[in-house]
Amino acid sequence: MAAIGVHFGYTSACVAVVRDGQAAVVANDAGDRVTPAVVAYRDTEQIVGIAAKQGRVRNSANTVVKVKQVLGRSFDDPETQTHKTQTKCQVVDRQEKPYYEITAGEQTQYVAPEDAAKLIFQKMKETAQSAVGSDVTEAVITVPFEFAHAQKRALREAAEAAGFHVLRLIHEPAAAVLAYNIGQDCSSGRGHVLVYKLGGTSLSVTVLQVNGGIFRVLHTHTDHSIGGESFTQALAQHLAAEFKRTFKHDVSSNARAMLKLMNGADMAKHSLSSLGSANCFVDSLHNGMDFECNVSRARFELLCSSLFNKSIQPIKALLEEAGLSTGDINKVVLCGGSARIPRLQQMIREIFPDVELLCSAPPDEVIAVGAALQAGLLVGRDGLPPEEESVTVDVSAADILVKVRRHSGPLQHLEEACSHLVWFQEVDECRAEAFTVLLPSGTPLPARRHHILSGEGRLSSLCLEIYQRVRREQPVKLAQIVLRDLPSREDHHDIDTVVTMKRDGTVHISCLEQSSGRPEVITIAAAS
Repeated sequence: MAAIGVHFGYTSACVAVVRDGQAAVVANDAGDRVTPAVVAYRDTEQIVGIAAKQGRVRNSANTVVKVKQVLGRSFDDPETQTHKTQTKCQVVDRQEKPYYEITAGEQTQYVAPEDAAKLIFQKMKETAQSAVGSDVTEAVITVPFEFAHAQKRALREAAEAAGFHVLRLIHEPAAAVLAYNIGQDCSSGRGHVLVYKLGGTSLSVTVLQVNGGIFRVLHTHTDHSIGGESFTQALAQHLAAEFKRTFKHDVSSNARAMLKLMNGADMAKHSLSSLGSANCFVDSLHNGMDFECNVSRARFELLCSSLFNKSIQPIKALLEEAGLSTGDINKVVLCGGSARIPRLQQMIREIFPDVELLCSAPPDEVIAVGAALQAGLLVGRDGLPPEEESVTVDVSAADILVKVRRHSGPLQHLEEACSHLVWFQEVDECRAEAFTVLLPSGTPLPARRHHILSGEGRLSSLCLEIYQRVRREQPVKLAQIVLRDLPSREDHHDIDTVVTMKRDGTVHISCLEQSSGRPEVITIAAAS
């Protein structure tokens, strides 16, 4: 029985099939091994892949791109709002969830992100079936580390709606490690692997500890401000400047012309990963004028020098946070389409001169290969326990923080708990609100943290506020615990605080005032 692995990225998707213990990526009907994760809606049909991507110039208002960015999110989510400003396809609010407004055809349609994702999964399923010659349903799907529980669930439901039986969700870095059989060929020995992924819209760097075939995430960093599209954009701006120099027309503010240049720059960028120069030709770029320009690899590297520096900066910072040096890393695995760029590979080799750099498998295919190998291990097993249905290595997707407000007078009403007039809140030396991070993002789950709060003896009440912070966004308050009528003490109060987080993202907090033994407990359900 064949099993498959699917890597559903922000800009592209890839499917691999495993048979007889060997995994191989399958080419789609256009002959490409990687399919753009783009869905175009037309009067009577939906198109997925390269044709949809190339047709954006004429049909951008009805073309869905980067749908993974809004899967499982609410309309008010900051990521949804960012996506709304970046896409040409109208995103509207329907019952507090984002929907795409599609105007192709006689009537306006409202398409949920999960429905667009389902079409991409169906394309992957059809691609796999064309290679196997029969129906395939057993699949392992990859997810990013930063995905919250609701996002993982939305991705799983989209895959199941496309006809897949999802054996397991597996994190992308773990899949990349599996593809190279790291830690699987020996039962002992500990090492550290750095997985470097530069995809279409994001950069992620992860350090894993491998010990006898077991992976443990030590630290991970994700940056959505840089990706392969950043390099394409830089090249497209250069092409626009060349067109202006040659024809005296500025097309940088013409959305349609820039979309054409982005398509041409994208193809040229891919060619420059294997060739010393690439020719970029755009038909009827402006006022019927064709444009042709030759770009050398050296010119491309010069144009993107600041982007290359930004792409490798997180490596050393991540190692410091993990308490490791470059000498502690045994292997470096490259994945993501932009990890193909020779200059980037050279810079990573300079950081790790004595470490094996694993890039023999195409970086944009390696995650799907690892997922397929995992599927091959699972497909013959009956009765998977419930816990094995979850992600292989779960980590917290956001920081869990606490903020303390203290009060020394009588507290009449619980509503006073959040009043700035009653409570004295902690501030730092800059007079900004002071937060304590109890569970940083990337913490392996399940996790437990013990924290002791101290306050002066005359303290009568204490309010502990729990916040969540995704990346560098403003913290969002989740809940609060109020300890009231604390007994007066000559020395100080000690409040034992224990925070635990389950695999599904549920947070449990308990507070205990040591002298009185009075507990307060609260549970915060995972985002649905």
